[in-house]
Amino acid sequence: MDVSKLPFHHASAWDTAIESTTMPALFGRAVDRHPDRTLVEFLGRKLSYQAMHAEAQRFAAGLQQAGIGRGDRVGLFLPNVPIYLSAYYGAMMAGATVVNFSPLYSVDELSHQVEDSGTRLLVTVDVKQLYDTAAAVLEKSSLQTLVVGELAGMLPTLKALGLRLFKASAVAKPPYGDAIVNWRDMLPRSEPRRLDIAPDEIALLQYTGGTTGRPKGAMLSHANLAANAQQVDAIDPFDRSEPDVIMGALPLFHVFANTCVLNRSIVRGATIAMVPRFEAGDVLATLQRARCTGFPGVPTMFQALLDHPKAASTDFSALKICISGGAPLADPLREKFETVSGVRLVEGYGLTESSGVVSTNPYVAKRKLGTIGQVVPGTRLLLLDKEDASKLAPEGEPGELAINGPQIMQGYWNLPDADAEVFVEHQGLRWLRTGDVATIDADGFVEIVDRIKDMIAVGGFKVFPSQVEDVLRENAAIRDVLVIGVPDDYHGEVPRAYATLQPDVRAPTADALREWLNARVGKHERVDKVVIRKELPVTMVGKLDRKALRQEVLG
Repeated sequence: MDVSKLPFHHASAWDTAIESTTMPALFGRAVDRHPDRTLVEFLGRKLSYQAMHAEAQRFAAGLQQAGIGRGDRVGLFLPNVPIYLSAYYGAMMAGATVVNFSPLYSVDELSHQVEDSGTRLLVTVDVKQLYDTAAAVLEKSSLQTLVVGELAGMLPTLKALGLRLFKASAVAKPPYGDAIVNWRDMLPRSEPRRLDIAPDEIALLQYTGGTTGRPKGAMLSHANLAANAQQVDAIDPFDRSEPDVIMGALPLFHVFANTCVLNRSIVRGATIAMVPRFEAGDVLATLQRARCTGFPGVPTMFQALLDHPKAASTDFSALKICISGGAPLADPLREKFETVSGVRLVEGYGLTESSGVVSTNPYVAKRKLGTIGQVVPGTRLLLLDKEDASKLAPEGEPGELAINGPQIMQGYWNLPDADAEVFVEHQGLRWLRTGDVATIDADGFVEIVDRIKDMIAVGGFKVFPSQVEDVLRENAAIRDVLVIGVPDDYHGEVPRAYATLQPDVRAPTADALREWLNARVGKHERVDKVVIRKELPVTMVGKLDRKALRQEVLG
């Protein structure tokens, strides 16, 4: 299906020009246009475009003086703090490749990815829980240098905010020397050596969550990141002369935030109202104080805001749009959030391998609930046969979603065999296989049916977990649900549902829920049990984690 020929409801046309450029070039252009505009609002502290750009340049110069540049990897082991921006863009200005690491990683997880990526220098902060992990990795890996930023210099008050927000028992006291360097000592009073960075050079190694085994490093070029930032900016229908303030609650190490909070804000000239980590009360206070106009988040974030006692008294009037991604958005959650906030909440879709964003429902124009919307400009889609990716799906049937566009990664870091599995040639173009089964309607709206790897084989029938989950979510008592396949002597596998309940609803029994559900699904989709739990596992970005549940239940 040629989506470029279908009705397009976003603010810009499908064939909007997307410039092939670099992230430092886009940042420099933004500074030239509005040097004094606030780029970061961090717990009340404001930092301008010019100030952040100057610090990034000084960090680039510091890296170059340390012998780090083109072809080297610089790791970021950081929460949402201002030096994330300086380190991210500064490393790119120096010609290096950024590698994002989650602040929640264990020593073993961080060590593995440091080794896999070949990271030479790692930036972190002096919060003890982060510093101790990074210092241990410095000892046991090929990492050469640890750069440590001081939290006290970034927060309005260290004791009242820093320790409470990070829940750290103490601030680390690093033994500064040759291998452990203070952030301030990486900022010489000089400009970096100018490099002619090409758009096709790798700007970011972004590790995937991975459905099995170790995560893989997606190689995202400057052109990929710059394209996705421009694509997300292009679909924004709001008045460009009005303030644009993005809620920075998503962790910046995650690809969703990397494009929708960080890089898109640079292109748009927006302000990022940043919180160090997601905590519902702090986010509600920041939304109101900073007069945020946009909020990208995952469904669990929007649910947490609704659950907070201050939600009803929060002033959401500045908010124009909320965008949900990372996991399916349940209709009851969307309806309740829109009722409480008065703000439209739209669902989108993306992958690490697509620099973050593939599609979203329009912010103002026609949307279709239950879909992931229409593609962003310049993006093409195919539906492949679910059993044979060398063929297209039969007309009118669901198929594996495949994507082509300027935001699609170059490949996986040092994994040519994985590249061969995930890329396929059709119509003279290279397409990224997503593993997601989808349908595309006559208006170009895409609906994800399920993930191929999550399908449950019940006596020869294929069961899509999300379809069973959608039915159970219709029960007013259900808050969150995951369905997985469990071994069965007769059928091979059968579905089993794990659910949490709404706090304000009279709790039914697990047996009652199973009977309610099984009366509403096909015979092969019936669950053997509904297991009621206090909570379900979530990923580091806050979306429900089917992989972790499967590992916990099945071992």
